[in-house]
Amino acid sequence: MAGHSKWANIKHRKAASDAAKGKVFSKIAKEITVAARLGGGDPAGNITLRSLITKARGVNMPSDNIDRAIKKGTGEIAGDAMEEVVYEGFAVGGVSLIVSCLTDNRNRTAADVRHVFNKYGGNLGQQGSVSRNYSRKGQIFIDASTIEEDKLLEIALEAGAEDVTRDGDEFEVLTNFGDFHQVVEALNKAGVKVGENEITMIPSLEVQITDKDQAAQLLKFVSALEDLDDVQNVYSNFDIEESILEAVSG
Repeated sequence: MAGHSKWANIKHRKAASDAAKGKVFSKIAKEITVAARLGGGDPAGNITLRSLITKARGVNMPSDNIDRAIKKGTGEIAGDAMEEVVYEGFAVGGVSLIVSCLTDNRNRTAADVRHVFNKYGGNLGQQGSVSRNYSRKGQIFIDASTIEEDKLLEIALEAGAEDVTRDGDEFEVLTNFGDFHQVVEALNKAGVKVGENEITMIPSLEVQITDKDQAAQLLKFVSALEDLDDVQNVYSNFDIEESILEAVSG
């Protein structure tokens, strides 16, 4: 969400649970298909596809699933015509949200997203009203017990990373969108055990949430959006104190 590993850890635990049901695989497969359709099926010449394949492997998505999704995108296998739709809006307290979707039915997706926003007291905004305050970045997490911070800084920054920070038991490496894959490759080549990694949207300003009830409401809001079949990713700029986050996330 806000680019901090404490919330990312909760997202990743949820993703691991969803992966057992095949939900994560289905969502990543959609993204791979669209990326292959727009930029071609060769990862070497399609950075978006390359990053998605890395993401897919990170959640142990089978190679056959990845290959099939690529072939759907290139037209070698028949598949539904998917298009990307992005919604922007606000939650209570001025928290902003970007909801990225892939759909074969824009009307259905719009109705589903609008329903969740209404249910949780949110408001949909105009295109650009939120995204202008976000930047597309690569985000890489690394278990802090596996490498010294100075060593990680040396490898990551030399490979083109923008920043390396520590939050609890994890390091977070941020990169420009275009440098993401080369940084992941450099870390792998150096023997660094790379954890969750993806292209994400990082907000320029965060909204601090200190009220437990508001935090619980926001997490339910985001979870409800993520549970929609057509929703691929939800990005937001809220930052919740760790003790409150752990308490309300159960």
